[in-house]
Amino acid sequence: MLAPIEFSRLEDVLSGPKGWVDLAIVALCLTVAWLIDRQVEQRARAKAPRAGSGARLRAGIARGLFSLLAIVLLLIARAGYPRFGGDPIFINIAIPLLIALAAIRITFYAMRKVFADRTWLKSSERMIAFTMWGFVVLYFVGALPEIRRELDAIVIPFGESPVSLLTIGTGVLAVVVTLIVTLWLSGMLEQRVMGATTLDSSTKTLLAKVLRAVLLVVGVLVALKSIGFDLTLLAVFGGALGVGIGLGLQKLAANYISGFTILLDRSIRLGDMITVDNRYGIVARVTSRYVVVRSLDGIEAIVPNETLVTTTVLNHSSTTPEVRMSLPVQIAYDSDVDLALRLMEEAARAEPRVVTTPFPPTAFLMSFADSGINLELGLWLRDPENGLLGLRSAINRRIFASFRANGVVIPYPRRDVQLLGAAPPPT
Repeated sequence: MLAPIEFSRLEDVLSGPKGWVDLAIVALCLTVAWLIDRQVEQRARAKAPRAGSGARLRAGIARGLFSLLAIVLLLIARAGYPRFGGDPIFINIAIPLLIALAAIRITFYAMRKVFADRTWLKSSERMIAFTMWGFVVLYFVGALPEIRRELDAIVIPFGESPVSLLTIGTGVLAVVVTLIVTLWLSGMLEQRVMGATTLDSSTKTLLAKVLRAVLLVVGVLVALKSIGFDLTLLAVFGGALGVGIGLGLQKLAANYISGFTILLDRSIRLGDMITVDNRYGIVARVTSRYVVVRSLDGIEAIVPNETLVTTTVLNHSSTTPEVRMSLPVQIAYDSDVDLALRLMEEAARAEPRVVTTPFPPTAFLMSFADSGINLELGLWLRDPENGLLGLRSAINRRIFASFRANGVVIPYPRRDVQLLGAAPPPT
């Protein structure tokens, strides 16, 4: 269908009126398809504020609407053309070119959906699409084989084996196409893995990263093999890479290996409350090189994975999301200790964020100090990610108000001073 054009036949067809009628039919079909495409695009822009999933589907179809309409009109025209006698040559030329254009544009629309966060694809989509279509046109008019012969004749000395520009271009194109297909496959698999409900977040992240890395390596090897590259040469590169990792990249390699270890043994997961390297917060993100720990004041710390593996990590929510909190209080020696303990427990139970079962708030007598009796209120918090300072302040205010209302005294610091050698007081 995409055979090169015979220009001698074009000259014969244009010498008579049938050829011009054939060309006019092609121009008419293209014009009608363009007018319909403009109308559809204007209506789509008018409905853009109310766009939903159906509108996105129509937008995807509209990207190839001009080509598809023109193809349909040309097919109808070709079916009725034999009634006027002869075989239409210009219609037969236009149909495969429009099919190639529609296929390229729809392919790039699918790539934009797969690589939604790739800004380079969005900015250069039109240029790449028309470049690919230009290669199709060059082949169709018979110029591409001539260009190929010229590129093959240009040889660049590369060591003992000269390489032509055609070989370099073919290799680069094969690698690029293979990488695009590999990224598309890995993106689809990653979406399926991340949407699985039977796996936890750490396992899904690990599987997604391993799949992407494996597919990329396999894709590059397949591309190099397809252009005749000797894969045994990669052994030398692998040895050099190993020496580089052992010397200059050992920290980077240690972080990556530690990252896969953390994801594999699931010692740290997304949403855990941890304390590492004097930082307390929620695990907001786990990558192959670092972990993002967001503290309760909103500050995010990037902790290398090697630190999490080689140092002690306090995981406050490894088996349960609840966190224990203690509030120290001191009362005077002449105050009712039992009453004070009960008031402290009641103040904690009045807060909805405090766990009441199976571990209710409990107050304890801790020690006897110089100025008073040290008490401590222990309680469990059900949502530590919402902060501790507000809850601590609310419970302390309740305790202070309850102590005042019930005559429990919080003592001032007291010191007895004795003067040696001073005159006795007058009697």
